[in-house]
Amino acid sequence: MTMPPFESILGSKVDVLTPTGLLDAIRRDIDDHRCVRIVAINPEKIITCRNDRTYQALLNGFEYKIPDGIGILLASKLHGGQIKERITGIDTMLALCDLAHHQHYRHFLYGSKPEVLALAKNQLETQYPGLKIVGTMDGYQSDQDKILSTINQAKPDLVFVALGSPKQEHWISKVQNDVSASVLMGVGGSFDVISQQKERAPEGFRRLGLEWFYRLLKEPSRLFRQTKLLTFSCLVLTRCGKRYSV
Repeated sequence: MTMPPFESILGSKVDVLTPTGLLDAIRRDIDDHRCVRIVAINPEKIITCRNDRTYQALLNGFEYKIPDGIGILLASKLHGGQIKERITGIDTMLALCDLAHHQHYRHFLYGSKPEVLALAKNQLETQYPGLKIVGTMDGYQSDQDKILSTINQAKPDLVFVALGSPKQEHWISKVQNDVSASVLMGVGGSFDVISQQKERAPEGFRRLGLEWFYRLLKEPSRLFRQTKLLTFSCLVLTRCGKRYSV
């Protein structure tokens, strides 16, 4: 396969893609039976990667590294890059469900709590009538052989993995050659939002790229995590005119 063009932001690769271009590429991958991994790259992940170069190398090797977060767009613009659109993880997941609904692809949901997983499955099947969710497995199953055999017996085309980062990305890379699916995507807390156990930021916040601020208002305990966004901003600004990877 031809890898999409990318930019390096503080050493982390981020693809230069549009949502339409991403979906077209993934559809070709599924139809050609290629196994690809998708990760949503945001400022928090980039700072985590700065402190864990092994994790950074792992994510840089994913076939699709989508630009998730207004900070990624602003960093690219500040340094004369070509990333023009945000492609959020949850929007990509829902777009792939819509694509699968029309193309008759098969889905598997792995991760999260049993009750959240069941609600997410029901909500997706309601939102996309005819969607083929051929299996589920909660994130509390520890028998890896059972997890893999359950997934492979269901013969999905796409597997959405909600184990949280960095666990989900490590798991995806570890099993890539053992899973029969074409698409493996880490979706973080998307099942919580889809199941309506957590509220997604209103459209106005999303349009302005301020989901992080809305989540902070709803969950003040996230304040420590948001310090990574401040660190990211400072690093990007201090490297204005310099190579990101330095």
